[in-house]
Amino acid sequence: MDTTEITADDLISLVKAYNPKTNEKLLRAAYDFGRDMHAGQLRHSGEAYFNHPVAVAAILTEQQLDDDTLITALLHDTVEDTRASYKDIERLFSTEVAELVDGVTKLTNLQLNSTETKQAENFRKLFMAMSKDLRVILVKLADRLHNMRTIRAMRDDKQAQKARETMDIYAPLAGRMGMQWMREELEDLAFKVLNPEGRASIIRRFITLQRESGDVIQRITGDMRLELDKAGIDAEVYGRAKKPYSIWRKMQEKELSFSRLSDIYGFRILNNSEEDCYRILGVIHRRWRAVPGRFKDYISQPKSNGYRSIHTTVSGRDGKRVEVQIRTRQMHDVAETGVAAHWSYREGKRSKNPFAVDPVKWISQLNEQFDAEENHEDFLEAVKLEMYADQVFCFTPKGDVVKLPRGATPIDFAYAIHTRIGNACVGAKIDGMRVPLWTRVKNGQSIEIIRAEGQTPQVTWLDIATTGKAKSAIRRSLREVDRARFVKLGQELARSAFAQVDKEATDKVLRTAAKNMRLEDVHELLARLGSSEITGREVVESVYPDITPKEGGAIDARSAVVGLEQGQFHNLAPCCTPLPGERIIGITFKGQGVTVHAIDCEKLSEYEDQPERWIDLRWHDGNHQAVYGTVIDLTISNGAGALGRICTLIGEASANISDLEFLERKPDFYRMLIYLDLRDVAHLHSLMLTLEAEDDVAEVTRFRKIDAQKPTR
Repeated sequence: MDTTEITADDLISLVKAYNPKTNEKLLRAAYDFGRDMHAGQLRHSGEAYFNHPVAVAAILTEQQLDDDTLITALLHDTVEDTRASYKDIERLFSTEVAELVDGVTKLTNLQLNSTETKQAENFRKLFMAMSKDLRVILVKLADRLHNMRTIRAMRDDKQAQKARETMDIYAPLAGRMGMQWMREELEDLAFKVLNPEGRASIIRRFITLQRESGDVIQRITGDMRLELDKAGIDAEVYGRAKKPYSIWRKMQEKELSFSRLSDIYGFRILNNSEEDCYRILGVIHRRWRAVPGRFKDYISQPKSNGYRSIHTTVSGRDGKRVEVQIRTRQMHDVAETGVAAHWSYREGKRSKNPFAVDPVKWISQLNEQFDAEENHEDFLEAVKLEMYADQVFCFTPKGDVVKLPRGATPIDFAYAIHTRIGNACVGAKIDGMRVPLWTRVKNGQSIEIIRAEGQTPQVTWLDIATTGKAKSAIRRSLREVDRARFVKLGQELARSAFAQVDKEATDKVLRTAAKNMRLEDVHELLARLGSSEITGREVVESVYPDITPKEGGAIDARSAVVGLEQGQFHNLAPCCTPLPGERIIGITFKGQGVTVHAIDCEKLSEYEDQPERWIDLRWHDGNHQAVYGTVIDLTISNGAGALGRICTLIGEASANISDLEFLERKPDFYRMLIYLDLRDVAHLHSLMLTLEAEDDVAEVTRFRKIDAQKPTR
């Protein structure tokens, strides 16, 4: 239904279709109040603003949600954008509705597309809002869905920003909550903005495929119904082509062309009982050949959000693979609405679906996984890992089930059981066979962890572990082992960083920095600085937020590149990290500005057949700010004070150390990557000559992603 035509009567009719006992008077009052508050306000498209909250409420009726959630949808922008107050809503409706509206308002004010640190802080706030009442997120997701459906009225840069935020945060969050249909639509709408050519090419391929092979979906659906009728099973079969973004992602992950991609069709079989699910599986596997390794039984091992279904992939007509999902109709209700099924209504009563999870238990379980994270970046990493992860189910030697994300290793398994077991791990057995710790575990395997007293986690485990819990525990243990060394290194880095702005790293200054960065004390600050978890610049800015290194009239980095068209913005390619003074070339990206590469960057070969995207650029003449990132690969002797002397030399050369990464630690030498902020290529060469002359330095080279296997950060 067109949102411009949704009247109060229309909305109430939508609700009555699943909840005849709805409070019609209260819904109408909310509709009238919202319309009056938003009177005169317009959207970017020029239509009345109130069409938006009505559309959000209509989306939520598709999930058959309760009256309070629908009223919240109608009022969700009133406190933020009109003269209405929290007390007005509490007085006219209820405290519960006022709390929900307040929660949605606070979520709207979170800038989730900002820097990684800020994003992580806001992600934590988002989870806190969820823990209070999950319906806040349901309204916010419906709000985002309608905004994405009508995004074309916004400016191009705003479209790109909202689409990236949707792809990174809201779509995976919807998936994590079990609302797969919403995740797919959000992804596809964002994909349409971020890569319209890629999406259009997928759709064109589908049209061509359908013209060449006819309606494959109808033929396979007919075949499945025929087989089920023969077996006397009452079931419904639905088929569909997968969404363009889902296909695009598979093409990228598997590095396959569309013509080589097989499982682009999906089929769903709904029936009446769990027993019939397994009978149907047998029918499907007898008629079509099952694809090994593509079977998942989420009925016997449900997902944490209540999702239950059997997944299998079979070779259909002409050898084409198709995915088949088999579930009962009750399971399907939960699969469609996920955690929201808890609030669903049927004929005026709260749905008694046995598979709907308790949202309070679900969100508390989710929060527990992240409570151990000590800093915001670790938290953000853990959240994203958990939201995107599919699951495998493994067993302890005693037969207990442990859920892990797909791609997990025995180290993740050990930490999932207990931190002490993870820290003491020295090896693992899978199904009785000794395996390396980097082995990827699979469904149904039995895993035994081999432990030894005195064992501590190794740095390399961070690359092996995949779960946030394991990575957090490993980092915590490594910090404790190396704390004294990191504190000493942190002192040198802090001294150098503050010297860059003509300040001293006194005890009082460092105490202030620790307080402002919400760290326990100065030792914790220095330890994190020495272990590269925070940078010297971040420490300086926490005390002197408005101060910058003195550059004597240096050229602003935003206008440092000459040759761009008016309004174009640029970013420096991370593969070759070009510096002022080097010859450069620009490659245009629609909606993403111009990426600047050094003239000798090997990545430029990828664009040889697209000359229309090349722009001849040069650096602005004059003095540049020391804000251009580059990396040097440094090997130094493992002697007392060697690293401190190196940091001092770098500081004296007016270069800023933004990060340190140790590649090798041997008894006689260290090899590390030092991330620097420099003025230009001459500044780099001067610094490297200074370091080469130092007795402690065995070798120093410029590190670039195009020259090495190990990528820069």
